[in-house]
Amino acid sequence: MKSLAETPVTALKGAGPRVAERLVRLGIHTVEDLLFHLPFRYEDRTRIVPIGALRPEQLVVVEGEVLAADVVFGRRRSLLCRIGDGTGVVSLRFYHFSAAQKNNLERGARVRVYGEVRAGGSGLEFYHPEYEVARGTLAPLEKSLSPIYHATEGVQQRLMRNLMAQALTLLKQQPPRDLLPSDVLQQSSLPTLQTALQKLHTPLPDDPVDMLLAGEHPAVRRLVIEEMVAHQLGMLSKRAGQKAQSAPVMKPDGLRKKLLSALPFSLTGAQQRVIQDIDGDLCQPSPMLRLVQGDVGSGKTLVAACAALNAIANGYQVALMAPTEILAEQHLRNFLHWLTPLNIRVTWLVGSLGQKARREAYSDMADGTAQVVVGTHALFQDAVEFNQLGLVIIDEQHRFGVHQRLALREKGRRGEEVPHQLVLTATPIPRTLAMSVYGDLDTSVIDEMPPGRQAIDTVVIGEARRPQIVERIRNACLQGTQAYWVCTLIEESEALQAQAAEDTVQALQIALPELTIELVHGRMKPKQKAEHMARFANNEAHVLVATTVIEVGVDVPNATLMVIENAERLGLSQLHQLRGRVGRGAEKSYCVLMYSGRLSETAQRRLHIMRDTNDGFRIAEEDLKLRGPGEWLGTRQTGDMAFRIADLMRDEAWLEPARDTAEVILKKYPNHVQPLVKRWLREGDDYADV
Repeated sequence: MKSLAETPVTALKGAGPRVAERLVRLGIHTVEDLLFHLPFRYEDRTRIVPIGALRPEQLVVVEGEVLAADVVFGRRRSLLCRIGDGTGVVSLRFYHFSAAQKNNLERGARVRVYGEVRAGGSGLEFYHPEYEVARGTLAPLEKSLSPIYHATEGVQQRLMRNLMAQALTLLKQQPPRDLLPSDVLQQSSLPTLQTALQKLHTPLPDDPVDMLLAGEHPAVRRLVIEEMVAHQLGMLSKRAGQKAQSAPVMKPDGLRKKLLSALPFSLTGAQQRVIQDIDGDLCQPSPMLRLVQGDVGSGKTLVAACAALNAIANGYQVALMAPTEILAEQHLRNFLHWLTPLNIRVTWLVGSLGQKARREAYSDMADGTAQVVVGTHALFQDAVEFNQLGLVIIDEQHRFGVHQRLALREKGRRGEEVPHQLVLTATPIPRTLAMSVYGDLDTSVIDEMPPGRQAIDTVVIGEARRPQIVERIRNACLQGTQAYWVCTLIEESEALQAQAAEDTVQALQIALPELTIELVHGRMKPKQKAEHMARFANNEAHVLVATTVIEVGVDVPNATLMVIENAERLGLSQLHQLRGRVGRGAEKSYCVLMYSGRLSETAQRRLHIMRDTNDGFRIAEEDLKLRGPGEWLGTRQTGDMAFRIADLMRDEAWLEPARDTAEVILKKYPNHVQPLVKRWLREGDDYADV
């Protein structure tokens, strides 16, 4: 007999090919999938409420005798049916009705009604309720609460309930295998999988519905923990598979000492600790898979350069990939500045490179002349060949898709040997996501800023005070510092009413004729964009007006003032990244968050968080609460954490127990791993690859 996971939904009566095709939109392929499609609310059709006890906004079942049914004319024509049960009278109102419906509701007929009670023109009324007219005797009342499911076009609630009833019958006949260890279930007082599913689809009238819907009931927790365990097993299995591959052993030598001794500053304790973590990984014959988190300006690039020197000293090439040319160019400048004095050849490869320069870069990479290659997506194109790629560094990795990261790693594969991988992010990853999405990576955190960095003061002000902001820019620039002015749109848009960057440049040039103002936006040609950026970086311009293309990768220590226009349109992480463009020198820096119109509650909360803290990790946690994990990660990552039942925010407390349980299963119950992963993860072996 097939298991429920192997039984297609078409085995159920009423689920023909067309219905099955529609159910796929809900992620339902098998009977087991259907059982994991939980109700999002319940209706109580188990008891009849006396009409005299009705109150507005109640969802109830009533029974009564039809006293009258008439077509009435008001602002709209309607069928008004009055029913009574001896305790009171209530009306049923239908704006869309037929003659047959009116005739069916004849005086003296017995009717059972389900719907929401509202206050109406004739007193308490039901609008377009569900109802049943007695043909002899009425059907028995439901014994359990009626589940309401997320449905789709062509699959209504009645069909969903019918299919689910058949699935629950099969569940009794073929209980699913309990794959969580029995001691885990006992310790947490969790029911079996069969009991949990039965309870969730058919709760009794006295069951705590609020707990079921809030995910606090043991039946929900049973599914949540198993799903989280499956995700952790997916990552741990993937990690074990990756670690089973071989990688070049790289031991540090004197090159790094030469770089560090030439720097005008010392590494922070946090940087030293993270470099030790990386050194420990690179000494192993298995590939490093390390994520380095560090707030804006914490010195991640220098840590990456130290790792690169380790690879170069051992005769290997290094590839550093960034998501935008602006960010890649910032890395290029830093690596040229640090590595050229050490006679290390750094090469540049981006999409905008001319044909001749591109051919030279390809040649240098293939023959090993290029020891470090800095670039964008161009690094994993088909034409690219490395001589001996030993270390891949990926910055802001959440902006790349899984397959893009894999493509770059494969450029360095030599038989079973693959390059080491170092992943950097200036977007602090909340612990919840770090455990659930990046759990197959070792994590290091640079949680210390370089000495001399001052906290950035942030103010939130309305559009009406624009003249004061312009005056503040004048004063700051005349005192020798520089300023950014960030706009959210390039061109004027009546729909969004956002001030265009190009209009802002013109307005500032009129208001500040004594200052030089440059413009940068995403539609400029790369060469023009680079020229404008260079003039600002070289202090040949006082103000840089830009769209959010400067979110990452721009480092001008002399800039001390950041104005973000229409700040209410941006998310917390983006605001934090933009603010991080200032505060990079010894001077005190300021950020002005300017908003227009009336702020929504969410926008107010975002801007107040920005005003109150500079802590990137706290900001990331708050951002996750406001936006949820799917939006926080972006579309490219959502496939990596597509939970069906678990909710990362609601169920955060169960992440660590799930991780511990997954490790126990790997050691003691290895034959449970694949069934669990297969039950919950659609992609199975492809899960969470990096």
